[in-house]
Amino acid sequence: MTPLIELRDVSKIYYMGDTIVKAADHISFSVYKGEFVAIVGHSGSGKSTCMNIIGCLDVPSEGEYLLGGRNVGQMNKNEQAEIRNEMLGFIFQQYNLLPKLNLVENVEVPLMYAGMSRSERRKRAEAALKSVGLLDKEKHLPNQLSGGQQQRVSIARALAGRPSVILADEPTGALDSKTGRDVLKMLQQLHKSGHTVVLITHDNSIAATAERVIRLEDGRKVYDGPSTDPNAFVHAAINLDDEEGGQE
Repeated sequence: MTPLIELRDVSKIYYMGDTIVKAADHISFSVYKGEFVAIVGHSGSGKSTCMNIIGCLDVPSEGEYLLGGRNVGQMNKNEQAEIRNEMLGFIFQQYNLLPKLNLVENVEVPLMYAGMSRSERRKRAEAALKSVGLLDKEKHLPNQLSGGQQQRVSIARALAGRPSVILADEPTGALDSKTGRDVLKMLQQLHKSGHTVVLITHDNSIAATAERVIRLEDGRKVYDGPSTDPNAFVHAAINLDDEEGGQE
């Protein structure tokens, strides 16, 4: 089976003056259809870099990224935009809803960029809103909704394009704990219904809701396996005495 997502020895290098920063350091992994994978790591771990590469928002400096078996690094900007619209549905921390558009219009936006007819856009948008329980509010503006409801609209927008992969970047970051749990349950339900979900998070407790965890530290992959394995969330202990030459 061809992976939906495949990173092959991917590195991302940034040059800041005379300083070289390796945000991703020879990372390799694959994600297959129907998986629910969390990519977890603290600030500076490389997870945001991986998210940008997976989302076709950036390309590797070294190595290869294949989406649906196609090498994204060999595509031009228009081809990257096309495969992004075709295969990926995005859920963001800050919802990214357009304030002057009502809910159904917000859900239609990526379908419009995909060149879909107005009637088909509306049909898909209404079906997606119904799936997240918000069809009765389709004419509401985003500021008339709670944070949790706005995130559900974001999920509907991701679903409307019928993507191969749902890419969720810190989807509970702007929510209270209860509403965040509701959003995570919705992602689990989407996975159970057959969707492929990739969740980017810094929070171990959120990553644990996925079936598989890829943990990054300092730009490197340090774990890839079941979320039920304690090693998925064990961080290397730092001995300050050793680092300071044993001084007290």
